[in-house]
Amino acid sequence: MTQAEAILKSAESAIGQPAAEAEVHVLHNAIGEAVMSRILPRWNACRRAHLANRRVCYFSMEFLMGRAVYNNLYCLGLLDDMERAMQESGTSLSVFEEIEDAALGNGGLGRLAACFLDSAATCSLPVDGYGIRYRYGLFKQGFADGRQTETGDDWSRFGDPWSIRKDSDAVTVSYRGQNVRAVPYDMPVIGYTEKGSEPHIGTLRLWQAEPVEAFDFGTFNQQDYLAASAETIAAEDISRCLYPNDDTRAGKLLRLKQQYFFCAASLADCLQKHKAQFGTLDTLPEHLAIQLNDTHPVISIPELIRLLKNEGYSFEAALAMAKQIFSYTNHTIMQEALEKWSCDLVEEILPEIYAITLQISEHFLTELYACDTPQEQINALRIIKNDQVHMANLAMYAGKYVNGVAAIHTELLKTTVLKEWYALSPDKFQNKTNGITQRRWLGVCNPELTALCTELSGSQHFLTELDDLRSLSHYADDAGIMERFHSIKQEKKRQLADYILQTEGVCIDPETCFDIQIKRLHEYKRQLLNAFSILWIYYGIKEGTIKDFTPTTFLFGAKSAP
Repeated sequence: MTQAEAILKSAESAIGQPAAEAEVHVLHNAIGEAVMSRILPRWNACRRAHLANRRVCYFSMEFLMGRAVYNNLYCLGLLDDMERAMQESGTSLSVFEEIEDAALGNGGLGRLAACFLDSAATCSLPVDGYGIRYRYGLFKQGFADGRQTETGDDWSRFGDPWSIRKDSDAVTVSYRGQNVRAVPYDMPVIGYTEKGSEPHIGTLRLWQAEPVEAFDFGTFNQQDYLAASAETIAAEDISRCLYPNDDTRAGKLLRLKQQYFFCAASLADCLQKHKAQFGTLDTLPEHLAIQLNDTHPVISIPELIRLLKNEGYSFEAALAMAKQIFSYTNHTIMQEALEKWSCDLVEEILPEIYAITLQISEHFLTELYACDTPQEQINALRIIKNDQVHMANLAMYAGKYVNGVAAIHTELLKTTVLKEWYALSPDKFQNKTNGITQRRWLGVCNPELTALCTELSGSQHFLTELDDLRSLSHYADDAGIMERFHSIKQEKKRQLADYILQTEGVCIDPETCFDIQIKRLHEYKRQLLNAFSILWIYYGIKEGTIKDFTPTTFLFGAKSAP
């Protein structure tokens, strides 16, 4: 019996019926639980190894992990065997297409974070992620009368077999006038490995906000029913949705609470684990590196200093440690997109954090004036200015390194939004080209093309070393190989056309050229410019100025902020 057959048999025993007769979500949960029970010993071993050495913790508001069942089976080398086992049981892995993705992210920020963790696990690096376990994600999109509609994306309503709740690791996060319980859920991040080899498994720890006291019976008994559950509602709001509307002050406060919530919980977890392992925080910079994915987690910097001061360290010592621990990934070259928080907002709910941020700012200004830095440059570098906390400047000052996500992006940072920082600290700038994981986007998504690449290259080494595909470039002149390549691409277009017909009721011609733009709907993503180009082509064809045009189907995929 193969391992996949054993997993399926275990799942069928757990649900008490054959796989072909089970509801999809019931079968999915049973298979997930069977896989989790088998990887648990290895996962725990990797967890212990991470803590015993230098560990990288990746802090991000988003982790767009995708559908776990396919990716986990694939990385374990079990996907094909599971498909055969399920077919023998009268069903197929394709039924899991209706299982929803975990709504823990939205766009490139979250997918970059997911690919980062996947790559680290595949390279057997001690990297773990920290974020928020959103109940409803961003939103589930629909359309009515040509307009977008939004509903809650209740992705876990049928259960989540790929997460383990760890009540024993829960921590309390405190705001002015409110305490919240942060409960962690751990997801395995399974590195790809050759079939039969032991995988490296990282951890994505996501925090769920819960009340310290779930129900006030005394208030309820006085028939004030809403007030009796007020603490529960206020706490759960923190992890209810990704990016709540921040047009109002209440919305801004909720976003700030979200950011502090997961940063405070994650840092408390990191420090507790370090003390348990090494007995002292003196060696923290030697064993912990924290990567801040954009400015959302930058509030971690004053929070770490607060925690270290509570442990008896001076402000100067705590700041020095923070400068060795934190690094910052920048995602934008637009000045207006660099996050800023109103000082009165921060002070309202996080007075101690605001006081420490002021102290960091004053310490930095003292350093700048001591070096006779020009006033114009000082004004650009200030952490607090115009009654706002500039989070990117805080990250640049108290972080060890900053990186862009592509070579051209990093160079633009040096000459545009962070040019004053580059003049001050050029050694802080690094580039990290954040690519995509070919395991998911080639191996899982396109098995036909993967099979062709495997046949031509003689191995699947390209699944861990993508540059190996360059060795296939000479096949571009091989008519037979190119015909097979184009037939695979055409089959994928037919599959997409079938999906669009099933989900949208729109019939498109797979023989046309597909021009696809999938980005969040925003001015700078230039969907409108794309639409203008379609109009230009349309009028050119009608007027006869465009004569040789390949029939093209234009596809847009986007969510617009509600």
